[in-house]
Parts: sequence; structure tokens; C-alpha cells
Amino acid sequence: MSELKPPDIAHLGPVEIFTPKPQESLEFFVEMMGMEVQRREGPSVYLRGWDDYQRWSLKLTEAKTSGLGYCGLRTWSPEALERRVKLIEATGLGKGWEDHGDFGVGRAYRFQDPDGHNFKIYSAVERYVKPDDKVTDFKNVHGKQPNRAIAVKRLDHLNILAGDIRSQRDFCVDTLGYRLYERIELDDGSEAGAWMSVSIAAHELIYTRDAYAVQGAHGRLHHVAFWVDTREECLRAADIWIENDVYIEFAPSKHNVAQGFFLYGYEPGGNRIEITSGGRLVYAPDEPCVVWTEADRKKGQAWHNETVHTFHTYGTPPVEAAEPVAH
Repeated sequence: MSELKPPDIAHLGPVEIFTPKPQESLEFFVEMMGMEVQRREGPSVYLRGWDDYQRWSLKLTEAKTSGLGYCGLRTWSPEALERRVKLIEATGLGKGWEDHGDFGVGRAYRFQDPDGHNFKIYSAVERYVKPDDKVTDFKNVHGKQPNRAIAVKRLDHLNILAGDIRSQRDFCVDTLGYRLYERIELDDGSEAGAWMSVSIAAHELIYTRDAYAVQGAHGRLHHVAFWVDTREECLRAADIWIENDVYIEFAPSKHNVAQGFFLYGYEPGGNRIEITSGGRLVYAPDEPCVVWTEADRKKGQAWHNETVHTFHTYGTPPVEAAEPVAH
């Protein structure tokens, strides 16, 4: 067995998404999801789940269309940041340094993955400090659970679309230091999905095949996922969404891949959002990658319920829309 080295990247960081309906999207994340506004700046609003330790986990930016703005990655140390930047620059995908990566984030380095998604990698962050009215006896959480809506706890993972999954996961493994935990290999030998993480969680960063890549689509978003503690909370979230006319794409069920319980819907700007709980944890340092076949995937999800068609075709920005450009 080759020796595993501690990863330089600690975890998935905050995510920015674009919305053409900024007020409606903001109301969704505050009133439906129970997130808290931390800052407003120009066309953007910064929000957090009640147990996110950073100042924010979601940046909502007004734009011409929906999609992913950027994905943040936090390193363990400034030294780890410098090491990863050197590796990124060697690929030719680097875009340069920002003295301030974003609100509450220190110096950051911008880069793209091979499919054109934007990333920022950083080390220094501003931690969320509970105000007096949110202090509780639970000293080991980073906020106070709101008594409203779904009350998502934190950002959990990101799934982004790409044309060439193998090149994407090779970049993440070889350049960023991710571990590949699970993947889908089709009968023709091509890959349709890769589930990766730098932690024991079976997925933090996922790539799945973009059905419109052959038409030139690139840099698109599949979904942003937020964590709740129990399956029951996912079921309650479905009730809240249906009662408030939120479009539910995929009713609550369980994935085979990574074993997570899920609910999928679209926020008003068009981006797919997941409410998730559970999931596989990988403790073994020599855990082999799980390979799912085309025959496996035809069985559907964990209880053989059929995967909805749009789950394999829909992404943001929509294929007919222009690339998202913030106002």
C-alpha cells in the first residue's frame, strides 16, 4: 500500500451561486431553509447555516442567469496553501492571487478546474462569534438552532457537472489531494460520476457527467447540498416545500452511492438544492474505491426507485442561457 499523506485541504469551503431572482432566492434561503443573513454587499448576500463555523457558507449573487459563481476550499495552514498553489500553477489552470478572498476570508488563490468551474483556495478565515442572544449551554456548536423553517445546519457538499469525469477527478486527486471514494464506470469504459473527499465523509466534492457537454456546455452546477441531522428532518423539509410551492424534483429517498438520504428541489433562481442527512463514513486509510456499473445504476436508487429523468439532464445555467455574469 502506498503511504497516504495528510491532505493540505481541510474541507469544502463557502460556495457562491448566481440567481436571476435575487429577492425570491433570498426569501427561499431565509424563510424556507432557515439561513441567517450575515452581510449584504453590492449584488450579493452572505448567509450561513446555524452551525457553520465560518461567517458564511453561501453567497447569493444577483446575475443574468443561475449557476455556480465559485467554490471555496480551505487549507490546513498557510504553508499548505502555498504547496497547493504551486501544484495548481503547474497545471496552467491558475488565475492569480486576491489579497482578500471574500468577506471573512483572507488571501486566496483563484483557479479553474479542467471543465471551467471557478474555485478559490485559502487558509485564513474569520470565525462566526455567537451574539449574546444566541449563546446556549451547548458550547460545542457554532450557533443557536432557529425555531423556524427547515433550519439547515451547515453546507455539506457540492455536485458539479463536467464532460470528462476522469480528467476532473484526476485533477482533484493529483493536484488538490482529494481521495476518490466512489465512482460510476459505464459499459464503454467512460466515467459518469466521481465522489471525493478530504475527510472521512464519503463525499464533499462530486463530479457527474453533463448531458450537454457534447453541445459545448461547461462549468455548470448540479446541486448544492445542506445538512440536517435526521431523515425525519428531510421529510419535514419536503412538507415545508410542498406547502410553500417550492418545486420538488426528487422526493425523499436514499442514494446507493455514498448512502445519503436526500430531498431535491429548485430554489426560485433555478439552482438545484439538496437537503441531506446520513451517508457513509470512511475510516480505513486503505479503503478501496467503490465502482458502480451501468447495470447497478439502472436499478435506480437504494430502494430501486427510479431516478427522475431531469436528475441526469438538468443543470445551471440552463443550456440555452448565456454564461452567468454578475450585475
